[in-house]
Amino acid sequence: MRRRIKLIALWLLLTGVLWCLIISTVIWRFGTQDQARQSDCIIVLGAAVQGANPSPVFAERIRHGIHLYDEGFAPILIFTGGYGDGQKHSEASVGRSGATKDGIPVADILVEERSRTTQQNLSEAASVMQKHGLESAIIVSDPLHMKRAKMMADDLDFDAASSPTPTSRYRSLKTKLGFLARELYFFHHYFITGN
Repeated sequence: MRRRIKLIALWLLLTGVLWCLIISTVIWRFGTQDQARQSDCIIVLGAAVQGANPSPVFAERIRHGIHLYDEGFAPILIFTGGYGDGQKHSEASVGRSGATKDGIPVADILVEERSRTTQQNLSEAASVMQKHGLESAIIVSDPLHMKRAKMMADDLDFDAASSPTPTSRYRSLKTKLGFLARELYFFHHYFITGN
């Protein structure tokens, strides 16, 4: 009996490891695909800010969003993200500031400053889109974040394509694996809880 329990436990462990490897591969591969296409807007997912400046991660997302705008993929940029703990500037306002400094007209920029999580980023962005009659979007974030973000957008039922930042701050294998482990956790958390 004890041997049978050990065998079952081993099989469960191996199944769990295999499942995690499969999902990790799906997340990794999805992040290598740029699906950018003609859309109504570009949603730049928020990330941390440092005072009035974007964190290195957020700076790369802003840069890529501006690049897509400049290339004519969409006429509107939507920056997402509220106020982090102790911050005087919202992520969205810092994104807007960076875009205007790069020459993007204020009229072509929309913001939402209420969200604190990826799901809230997308939910609030969807509300902004609806308010302004926008139906399709390109979502910009880091490559390993894209699968979960796209899954959330699909669940919110809006037409979204993904476009990962080609200049992600997560470049070394060590930082990529760290980000992947984090995403693996949050992917399953969202899958199970819907949050």
